[in-house]
Parts: sequence; structure tokens; C-alpha cells
Amino acid sequence: MTVPLDRHCSVELQVSAERVSQLRRIVAAHLRHWSLDLHVRPVCRALDELLTNVRRHVGDADTCVVELRWTGRRVTVSVADDSARMPRLLPVGGGLSRVMALSDSWGSCRTAGGKVVWFTRYAEAPRTAGLLPYAPLPGVRAARDTPLASLV
Repeated sequence: MTVPLDRHCSVELQVSAERVSQLRRIVAAHLRHWSLDLHVRPVCRALDELLTNVRRHVGDADTCVVELRWTGRRVTVSVADDSARMPRLLPVGGGLSRVMALSDSWGSCRTAGGKVVWFTRYAEAPRTAGLLPYAPLPGVRAARDTPLASLV
């Protein structure tokens, strides 16, 4: 199966409750379009955590940029905002602890205008089995072995 080398989606938004649910639907639609249905729930839950952190620590009046990228092997989701305040991993569940549990890797880095927080999930394209020929029934000759005149 040939997988496109790169799939990408980028959305800039203000992190209001309405926009977060809209963005979740956009991300889910892209994942389904890329035949990554099994990753919709964990990716959207981890993204919710990142966006909740932006709302809580940056404010919903500021904008952030969410990027979704699939390389054929990994899905990467990143959220960039204008705050220089770096995220912290707390020992209790939720926040980055939940992102860590739902992903294969995650991280953050400073940028010139703020920071980016990201996570990845291993997500190879599903392998589809082509149409397989039926096994012939015992004692029955396959149609290709039967003279055409006897089939009519």
C-alpha cells in the first residue's frame, strides 16, 4: 500500500469552548479521512488536555495554532501559543500526565514568540486485505477450468 509522504492540517484559533469542540471535530475528520479511525479518541482527548492548558494558563482571548501531521508512521499534534510560561508535568492525573498516557512521546520547546507543546502517536496506515479468491469446494472444478460452453 502506498502512503502519502505527508499529510498536514493547521488551524489558528482562540481557545473558547465552542472553538475547542469545533477543532476536535476537524481533527477527527482528518484522522478518519486518513483511515486512522482507531486514533480519533486518544488524539482528541490528548488535544483537549493541551487546549485546556492553554485556556487555563494563557487565556481564551489569545490565539494559538494547532497543527496535525501524519507522516504515514506517526501522528504529531502540536499547540503553539504566545505564552513564555512552560508547562509542568504534575504527579496527579490530567494535564500533561494524561497526554503522556495517551501518546508515545511528548515535549515542549520555547519559540521566539512563546512555546510549542506537542505529542506523537505511532499510527501506520491500516493494511487492507485485497479481495481473496474463494477456495473451491471439494469435488467442484473452478470456473476457469470449466469449458465456457458448459457454463451457459
